[in-house]
Amino acid sequence: MAGQTRSLRPRFQTARATFALMLREMSSTYGRSPGGYVWAILEPVAAIAVLSFIFSYALRAPSLGTNFPLFYATAYLPFMMFNDIATKMSQSILFSRQLLSYPSVTIIDAMLARFLLSTFTHLMVFYLVIFGIHQIYDVRLIVDFPTVILALLSAAIFGLAVGTINCFLFTRFVVLRTVWSILMRPMFIISGVFFLYEDVPVELQTYLWYNPILHLTGMMRDGFYATYDATYVSVVYLYLLAGSLLSLGLLLLRRYYRDLLER
Repeated sequence: MAGQTRSLRPRFQTARATFALMLREMSSTYGRSPGGYVWAILEPVAAIAVLSFIFSYALRAPSLGTNFPLFYATAYLPFMMFNDIATKMSQSILFSRQLLSYPSVTIIDAMLARFLLSTFTHLMVFYLVIFGIHQIYDVRLIVDFPTVILALLSAAIFGLAVGTINCFLFTRFVVLRTVWSILMRPMFIISGVFFLYEDVPVELQTYLWYNPILHLTGMMRDGFYATYDATYVSVVYLYLLAGSLLSLGLLLLRRYYRDLLER
């Protein structure tokens, strides 16, 4: 009985530390600016509105369906979910450096807190935006819920994996933060937010296939459009890559954790 009690203490301590860090993260991220969580919703809404306004004048209809906001939302939202989770995870040590000096708080606690809060926030934003589009435009949705859930889960896990490896890289090599920021700008363009994979010339499809985010956006659209079958999407490729990055990131953080705190 005493052994079971001792084994539960680390779990309780981790849960308590993670919850406390989530509250701190929520307060610092959304509590300091007027509007707080409202901005987390308004930002994607504004981006989708701008994209829809611009391309509705250039094109008669999107590549799928007839509703521009839904077409862009089904790719923009998973992309931003991945990107925001990866960014928040990569800053875990920088954000919680002072707290990590306490033995009761570990790097896993800090990363888990940021991951959970970012994931819950984006799930809420996703639901509100899609629900809003459905209500405003009276869009008839035939949603494949298992595929949509898998796409959301994949976006969160891939963001976790990339953010974990970047947590080590960005803390160890500061210049990589700028390099990553530059790389993500064209990544937004080539990740299927504006187009479908099938619309691209075959010569380019060969190279674009290796972009894992394109698999996320394709999977999400597959879940919302009954007439669309994203046959190019490979869940195996996505999770093998995510698993490799996550494992490598955790190994590097475990090995150099103390060195990184002193930087």
